[in-house]
Order: sequence, then structure tokens, then C-alpha cells
Amino acid sequence: MVFGHFFSPMLLKEVEEPFDSPNFLFELKFDGIRATIHVGPNIFKIFGRGGQEITNLYPELKEIPKHIKRNTVFDGEIVLFSNGKPNFSKLQERIHSKDKKKILYLSKEIPVCFMVFDCLYENGKTLINKSLMERKKILQKYQDTDYFMKVGYIENFGKKLFQNVKKMDLEGIIAKRKDSYYEINTRTENWLKIKNLKKEVFYIGGYFEKTENAVVSLFLGEYKHKKFHFVGKVSMGKKQTMYAKIKKENIKKISPFCDYEDTKCWYIKPHLQCEIWYLERTQENHLRQPVFKKESINKK
Repeated sequence: MVFGHFFSPMLLKEVEEPFDSPNFLFELKFDGIRATIHVGPNIFKIFGRGGQEITNLYPELKEIPKHIKRNTVFDGEIVLFSNGKPNFSKLQERIHSKDKKKILYLSKEIPVCFMVFDCLYENGKTLINKSLMERKKILQKYQDTDYFMKVGYIENFGKKLFQNVKKMDLEGIIAKRKDSYYEINTRTENWLKIKNLKKEVFYIGGYFEKTENAVVSLFLGEYKHKKFHFVGKVSMGKKQTMYAKIKKENIKKISPFCDYEDTKCWYIKPHLQCEIWYLERTQENHLRQPVFKKESINKK
């Protein structure tokens, strides 16, 4: 790690069920943008997970250096809160804004906050070879502000935290092994994410595949007021039994969706169903982060 230069952050593996363990601490999972911040008396840089510098997109975060007196690197999430909860839809407006005047306006109207969960560098020394609990102790020295807030955690009881997350309809929880080092550009089982996913059954209105790929893209929909509405696409492996059933369907020339057309889609009669797990619906009523789970039998 070189201060002031991008490095790929430590990544998380995903598991489906929450758990309790004395070896782990548990944090809220925030619906935001993963970012690392390099801050000191003479430098302030924000890097996205993919390596792009995004400092100028969030001018309100330039308040952070006022409280940091030495060269430091933090890891966390850029989050936009609305009515006390993270709002990814509004955050997307910030992400895609390019005009300087609009960026400045939005920074005042819908400001973001950097939710910091790790301290990786301080005063000329890397901290990645210290345990997570040691790094958390160092992080506690830094005060919370309107734009910089430390992520809290509990020990041992991941199931209880997840139950509260479901009640509040938040994104999920993170489980981190207490003695874990920070592994740059590595996805390990020392850090785990458990998402609060919604589960629904949808009809398949079409599909698209490339013969050289092992997956097929399903076009999903639902019936509302006797009309078939598009809700999004999901990838499915061709080894699924559903794939053989789809291939037997007759291709239709006209889209069955009342609100969607795609020249790449091979439309079929929407009667086959599948169970989908997803994070939430967008303002357009499309599924965010959908995952194909299994075929579903039509009970009608």
C-alpha cells in the first residue's frame, strides 16, 4: 500500500444465513458505494472500488480533512440517507452527475456521508498486518462529524442483528473475523456478507443466450391489472432444468410485456415461473441484484 495511490480493497464472500460466533463481530451492511479515502494535511483523495478517483463527485466530504491531522487511509461506504435510511436511488443521481454546478447543488441538497469501518494507514505506517480489533481501536480515535461517521458493531450475536435488519428493511449485515488481517484485493471467508433478500416468483417472458456462454439471460415479468409488466433480467446457468423447458417454447414475434421491448430478446408465452431473490425494487419497479434460485411450479 502506498499512501495517495489506489489499491484494491478487501472483498467479502456472501453466505445466505446469519450466524452467531464469538470469533466474529457484526456490522450493518450499508447500501452505498465502497470507497477508500486518503486524507492528510496536504492530500485528499477518494477512490472507488474499481480504481477511479471520485473526489470531485462529493465536495461535501472535503470537510473531512479539517479533523485529520496526519496522513491516514480509511475504508468505508459512501452513503446517502433519506428519512433515516440509506437511499441508493438518490445516491445514483450523485454517482452519475458530471456537471460541476449540479454536483455542488446536490452536495447541499442531498449530501452523502462516509460510513467508515476500517483504518488502514496512519502516520507513515501501514496497519493492514494488524488484527481487525486492533484497527478498530485505532479508528476509535477519530471523531464523528456530519460527513464522517464510524460504523458500530456488536460481538457474538449475528442472528439478533439480522432479525432487527429485517424488521427495519435494511440491506443486510457484515460478519468479520476479529483476528483477520486486511487482505488487499482478496475475497476471503474472513469477511462475509449476509443480504436481507426478498423472495418472489416471476414469469419468464423471454430469454437471450450466446451459444458460447454457459448462462442464459431471462426476461422477467409480473401481472398487474391484467397486464404483463417487465421487472428485469436475471442470469441462469444452462444446467438448470428450467433451461430445457425454455428451449422447447415457441418463439413469439411480439413482446408479451406491456412496457418493454428488446430486439435481442426471444419472446415466449409467459407461463413458466421461477423463484428470484433480490435486494429491492428501483423507482422503475425493476429488481436490484436479482439472483435465480429455482424453478417454480405454476399453481393456477
